[in-house]
Amino acid sequence: MKWRVGKWTLWKRKNGRARNNCKKSCGVFRNQKKKLSSKKILITTGPTYEKIDPVRFIGNFSSGKMGFSLAEELASQGSQIVLITGPTSLSTQNSNIERIDVVSAQEMYEASLKAFPTCDGGIMAAAVADFTPLITETKKVKRGKENYSIELTPTKDIAASLGAIKSKNQFLVGFALETNNEESNAKLKLEKKNLDFIVLNSLNDKGAGFQHDTNKITIINKRGESKKYELKSKTEVAKDIVNELIAYYEE
Repeated sequence: MKWRVGKWTLWKRKNGRARNNCKKSCGVFRNQKKKLSSKKILITTGPTYEKIDPVRFIGNFSSGKMGFSLAEELASQGSQIVLITGPTSLSTQNSNIERIDVVSAQEMYEASLKAFPTCDGGIMAAAVADFTPLITETKKVKRGKENYSIELTPTKDIAASLGAIKSKNQFLVGFALETNNEESNAKLKLEKKNLDFIVLNSLNDKGAGFQHDTNKITIINKRGESKKYELKSKTEVAKDIVNELIAYYEE
């Protein structure tokens, strides 16, 4: 009987410690989630289509999967999301996500500038066209025997525009998809656009970039510190980026 009592006492003490440890770790997890539960966050995602004529456009291969994964992850942690998306077949699941559909870079620019001032921060995951036709034809351009030239003009830089108006209480995260001099180009964008950190992915990494369900990223903060991650599903990559955002609030 004494042995049983002793064993019961020992079991109770061990499990008491286990419960206390669980309470501590669970408390930390809840506190991390609370850091984002009251935040309103702007996310841009997907491609933009720049019209040449009524049936043709200049675009890119972005699917929007990374931005949608970020929206769902942040929404699951209680954040209110304003998701501005270019053309995509993806759908949203969480009711905390307000979706705004746009087509062109100019439309995304206008929607972003309108939404950002009321947000706690923004994540610029969209693959916005750098150029748009100077003139959009009103009728379909017919095939001819001569070369056809299109004069292009630069689009407005959304991330740089938001960086210019960002308050000290707002954060701004950018993305960089590079093919060469990846880290140096990303760090240049980080500084030039007044970002708090930038997510770099390279088309030289197999399984990363457009159209994939996976991504391989490097996160670079404004102190120039880099964190490299292995190839993961974009759902898991979204968690890594959100964890970096939580760390930003802990600074």
